[in-house]
Amino acid sequence: MSQPNPSDLSVLKHLWSHGRQSAREVHDAIGPGQGWKPSTTRTVIARMEEKGWVSRQDMHGIAVYAAVIDRTATLGGLVRYLARQVLDMDGPLPAALFAESPHLSDAELDELDTIINAAAADTEGKA
Repeated sequence: MSQPNPSDLSVLKHLWSHGRQSAREVHDAIGPGQGWKPSTTRTVIARMEEKGWVSRQDMHGIAVYAAVIDRTATLGGLVRYLARQVLDMDGPLPAALFAESPHLSDAELDELDTIINAAAADTEGKA
């Protein structure tokens, strides 16, 4: 699976925090900060739906969207990619670095640590 880009992440973070939302609600919450027009927000969401990252449900004639991909697994993949592919880091990575994130609970931090460092163990096993 490809990694979400910054626009995708903005939408995902909002949906992870607020649950199902219409495109208008997503736009009102994050669009102005991104410099987006409502049509841009709808385009980003539509592309994410095509990728299977958000689901669409019609409720009372309004389309609402929810994040489908797991928050911890997605963030873990991004951290792993940054550390391994961008920064060329080897060895265990400290998930505690993200302890101050408002997006992760203590249980999710533990899961993130497992996700990040399981990939390191896989890499070390191949060497």
